[in-house]
Amino acid sequence: MNPFLFALPDNDVLASTLAKKLGFEKGRVVSRRFPDGETYVRFEEAVADREIILFCSLNTPDDKILPLYFLAETARDLGAKKIGLVAPYLAYMRQDIRFKEGEGVTSRYFSKFISNTFDWLVTVDPHLHRYHSLNEIYSIPNRIVHAANIIAQWIQAQIKKPLLIGPDSESEQWVSDVAKQAQAPYIILQKIRHGDNHVDVSIPAVEKWKAHTPVLIDDIISTGHTMMETIGHLKKAKMPQPVCIGVHGIFSDNAYENLRNAGAQKIVTCNTLFHSSNAIDVTDALAAVVKQLQKEEKIS
Repeated sequence: MNPFLFALPDNDVLASTLAKKLGFEKGRVVSRRFPDGETYVRFEEAVADREIILFCSLNTPDDKILPLYFLAETARDLGAKKIGLVAPYLAYMRQDIRFKEGEGVTSRYFSKFISNTFDWLVTVDPHLHRYHSLNEIYSIPNRIVHAANIIAQWIQAQIKKPLLIGPDSESEQWVSDVAKQAQAPYIILQKIRHGDNHVDVSIPAVEKWKAHTPVLIDDIISTGHTMMETIGHLKKAKMPQPVCIGVHGIFSDNAYENLRNAGAQKIVTCNTLFHSSNAIDVTDALAAVVKQLQKEEKIS
């Protein structure tokens, strides 16, 4: 029997598309809160002796983790054979070292929790900076969908004479890959972070790129402060209005509206998180990676 795919609340659109492309049954779950704030979960289909996949993008993770954990444990308690997690956006990757004395390295604690709860994991471009791979912290089989090629195809189809701009040195490897596949030039900025909401960005050297459309590109658009500061520099340099592209559109603190007001010509994201900016579809790539992982798991 094909696996059941179950979506947590607010994940139905992408999960339904993925289930169709995989040829999997789309199951239904109930997840709600009791009046005292405790979580209630229930599967509406029988999961005994079935492989199941839970689908949940983990933005605002603290609201989602307990229902996700309870559903996984319920499925195991009811006799599910294997439980996978498709999390297009994977949370708790930022804190990968102890920056200050007394801090928790939460990426390691979170990965331990997920590894103890699920049998495998699929995600899209996790925020890997100081880790070389998810295998450094996740002990379960995992696969990553890389969006660089998909974004490059969108840029080639939609933007004439693009100039790709990366926010910091850590982004260079990823931005250079997109630029190479899009056959476009790129530059990398220098970023100094003074806190969660205070970022200084170097003035980009754009004098020889006046005829190009700036494309600001990053894996995550959260507050948007880095992009907004860069847009300000580009305005002073009399560059065309930029296009802003992010793999994951978190858009905290009204970031989407703030970017538009700052002068972004267009804001585009992959559909890892449901948002009106979704213009780059990753579901084909997600389906291919899930199928490959399942095939490998069955062989092993």
